Formats: sequence, structure tokens, C-alpha cells
Amino acid sequence: MMNQGKDEYLDQRITIVGAGVFGLSTAYHLLQRGYRDVTVLDLVRSSYADAFYTALARESIAAWKDTQRWGDTYHESGVYCAMQGRDSYIDEAYKNDLAHGARVDTLESAEAVRAIFPENVNVALPEDARGFLNHDGGWAFASQGVARMMEMITSLGGKILAGKAVVELARASGRVVGVHCADGSVFDTDLLVLSVGSWTASGFPDLGLDGQCLATGQTVAFVQLTPEEAEQYRKCPVYLDFHSGFYVFPPNHENIVKCAIHSGGFVQKIRAAKSDIYVSTPRTVTSDGDDGLRIPRSSVQKIRTELRRIYPDLAQKPFSGTRLCWYTDSPNDDWVIGAHPDVPNLFLATSGSGHAYKFLLTIGNLVADAIEGKLSPELKKKFAVNRLHERDANEPEIRLEPPATLVLEELCTAEDLLLV
Repeated sequence: MMNQGKDEYLDQRITIVGAGVFGLSTAYHLLQRGYRDVTVLDLVRSSYADAFYTALARESIAAWKDTQRWGDTYHESGVYCAMQGRDSYIDEAYKNDLAHGARVDTLESAEAVRAIFPENVNVALPEDARGFLNHDGGWAFASQGVARMMEMITSLGGKILAGKAVVELARASGRVVGVHCADGSVFDTDLLVLSVGSWTASGFPDLGLDGQCLATGQTVAFVQLTPEEAEQYRKCPVYLDFHSGFYVFPPNHENIVKCAIHSGGFVQKIRAAKSDIYVSTPRTVTSDGDDGLRIPRSSVQKIRTELRRIYPDLAQKPFSGTRLCWYTDSPNDDWVIGAHPDVPNLFLATSGSGHAYKFLLTIGNLVADAIEGKLSPELKKKFAVNRLHERDANEPEIRLEPPATLVLEELCTAEDLLLV
């Protein structure tokens, strides 16, 4: 990217704002390449219709299986993808899995689908149920993976500074020269990587990123099982239905089942500070306390309905909690990785669009390539901040639905979580 000697290039001050998937993975891969001054500031599925993501997902899964580094972070439970009628996204995902050597079982009947679940689990299936089981898929213990990545970054000499809420970018001569934090501290920088997820557009409204980095709230609910119930469901695969957007994981180490809807989601347009721009802004436990965990009442009902269609016994239990999982969505679900068109030393690494965590071990390699000007022309165009967007079969139909407005008066109450 810069006409510098190698040593000078590796000594440049790189500041990464955001210690999420993109930020941590970028820091790790830059340090692996020999960069010596990397600082991270923060507040404290493998089936794809796009062959690029299929290949990268398989690379990531192989890395997750290094138990010396990642322990039991990754759980290879398998992922069952439901298929109904003609579905270009699922069909392409299936073809890509096969083409990249995934261990896939085709399930052409309800009996075949039923056989992949434990015998003692009550599974509801339509008579025409069919799909495929990707044995190489599963789920990851997210917080454990992030913690281990942080340990690796510090062991390589990187700095992770918590409690540093960046509130302003310092600029000079069309470039970013530093960041100002809420506590008054200032960090000078030669290159800035912005990886603040769903706060990207609302946190920096002057960058004009709301269209490329839209914050959407996706609805999640939890079911608390007894230890005995958890053992019963422990060996179930991840269930994924792109038609409805519903998915459900096997119980985690706390015997909690997570189920959610992957869709267009919800937006909360709020006027940005010191601006007349209204930007979708996350509503979370950080901004609104426990009230930030509530989801729309209609979503509670939809999640329960979908849960009943696969696990009717679990649908008879109350939800133990809910939350809005805030995605950073690009218009076509491809990530945003590259330089800001108006600020050449400001790199965006964001818009995970609900499918970034599994790439924690590999996604930073792409960002490092972008910084060094090594991305292929195809990928540079694919991830460009100001790219044109075209809809195609690489997006599930449920994700094409426009996001709804989050209405506070329609959020669920504790009573709504009980079985009705």
C-alpha cells in the first residue's frame, strides 16, 4: 500500500478499533506477518451458496480443530440443512459443499432425516422432509475463542487496551492521524482499521456507511434444560432452515439451547450525535441495561412456532431469556474489507452479515492482504466499501426481506416468555 522500506513498513503504527472477530483476527494476522506496533482498542455454519465462503469456511474449520490452540472451542456436531422444493441458495450450498470435499450425507426422506437425531429425542418432521447433513459443520464456544485469540495476540507483542471508547477520528490532509477516546486519551496512528461491528455507521456517521454497514437486530431466544434433558439433546446436529431463517444449536456447557431467526431483522433509527443523520443504532444491554435484551413479542411467537416444528418437547418449555443479536449487514451479505474511498489510510473490516465468527481464525488474513494491496482483483471488487450490489442466489430469500422498525411498545415482557 505504501512506498516504504520493509522495516519502516512493518514499524508503522497500526490502530484497530474494535476487538471483535474482524479486529482480533486482523491484529493476529498482521503480527504473524511481522508488524511490530499493533494496538487494539475496545470497550470490552460451513454451507454457502457462494463457493468462496465455502472454501474459506472449510479452511477455518480445519484451523478450529487444532485443539492445542483452541481446546474444545469448536464442537463438530454436524449441521442439518433442510431442503424444500426448489431453493437456489440451498441447492448451490449443497453443490459447493460436495465440490470442496465436505463429508455430506444426502437425506431424501423423512426417515433418513429422522435417523440423524438421537433415538430418544422427540423430533417433528413433515412427511416430505429432506435435506443434507454436513458432518464438517458445528458450533463454536464464542467467548472462549475470543479469549484465546486475545492471548495469542498479546503473546505476539500486540496490545489490547480495554475501556477505550473511540469517539472521534483525528484527521489531517485527508488522512486519519489518530483517535480520541471518551476518557480523554489520544492514540496517534499511521493506519487505522475500523472494526466496530454494528456500531460502525452510528459511531462514525460522517463516514457515510449506513448503507454499507447497516445495524440490524436479529432475534434470539434461550431454553434452559435440566442436566438430564441436555444429555438427551447433546448429540443433535445444528438445525438450519434457510426458508424460515430458523436455526437451533445443541445445548452448550450450561445446558442452554439457543434458537434464533436469521432474517432481515430490525432497525432502530436514531439521530447521530452532532449530526442531522438518522442511523440504525444497536439497542443492547450496554445502552439500555436488561431492557436492551428484549425482542419483539411477535418474534418470540415465531421462534416458539419454529421450535415446535422440530423439537415439540422443547417448545413446551418457557424461554429463559432473549436478546437482539446485532448484525452489521451489507446489502448483499458480502463483507466490507478495504480502504475508505475518501480516506486512504482508513480501512474498513466489518459487515459480517451474520456469518463472520466461524472465520475468526482466517478472516484477518484477507484484511492484511487488503492493507498490503495483495487482494485479488475479484476479491477487492467483492469486498469494496463503495461497490455496487446485485442480488443473486448467494443470499437466502429470508435475508432479502427489508428490516422492520423496532417498536419499543411491541417488545416482549417476562410473561411473553412463558408457555401460552
